[in-house]
Amino acid sequence: MELKEFYHTFHIWLVNSGPKYVAGVVLFFVGLWVISFLRTRIMIRMSSRKVHSSLQPFFLSLSITALYIILVFSVLNFMGFQLTFISTIVGAVSVAAGLALSGTLQNFAGGVLILLLKPFEVEDSIVAQGQTGKVVSIQIFYTVLITADNKTVIIPNGKLFNEVIVNVTREGKRRLDFEIKLGYVVDIDVVKKVINDAIKATPDILTEPATRVGVIALELDGIRFTVNVWVEPANFLAAKIELQERIIRDLNTAGVKLPGT
Repeated sequence: MELKEFYHTFHIWLVNSGPKYVAGVVLFFVGLWVISFLRTRIMIRMSSRKVHSSLQPFFLSLSITALYIILVFSVLNFMGFQLTFISTIVGAVSVAAGLALSGTLQNFAGGVLILLLKPFEVEDSIVAQGQTGKVVSIQIFYTVLITADNKTVIIPNGKLFNEVIVNVTREGKRRLDFEIKLGYVVDIDVVKKVINDAIKATPDILTEPATRVGVIALELDGIRFTVNVWVEPANFLAAKIELQERIIRDLNTAGVKLPGT
């Protein structure tokens, strides 16, 4: 009797609910095919829109994961499952994960903004977070710099994007400034000529924009000269060292009295 009741109940369930479950399975596999198709379209669209290569895998993964979640929930709902409890659990887990990963999400948001807004790019030299170096990699969560003394500096993108960034290579030229302090006994015209000749003799100094040499300040213990020249960003340090050494040697050769001599 019990076996007959079981078969009878099963038969009723199969007649009433079977087609719905079969349709749900079919819907699931059709959804998988659609997602596979959309994956290809999303990749093509990101490439045509020139989305940064570091962002493409993340956006693709995020989009496909979201589509899978929508598909599973849609199929379960179509089959008649009550999803209120599942939705509550998913919401709670999402909130907890958001709180736990707040710092990571901030770095991710900073990385996305850097890659989209492009305040700097790979090979640019920047000054940020007290560090100066060439950008060698821009990742989703951090940016990697190489300093002049060959140190690798990894800066979280959240901190990087929310602080001042100085891009020293974007304009293509960089001004080199320094000052020289001499006594009042020197001949200003002689000093300016020596400095200008040293600038012309230094190969890394650009002729345009024009250089500027002159008295910037009169102080109680001497005259302060300023030197403004333009160089390629990559040659900044080398040009500074060479020019300053050349000026000192040429001033000595010209008989200009230097401080402490």
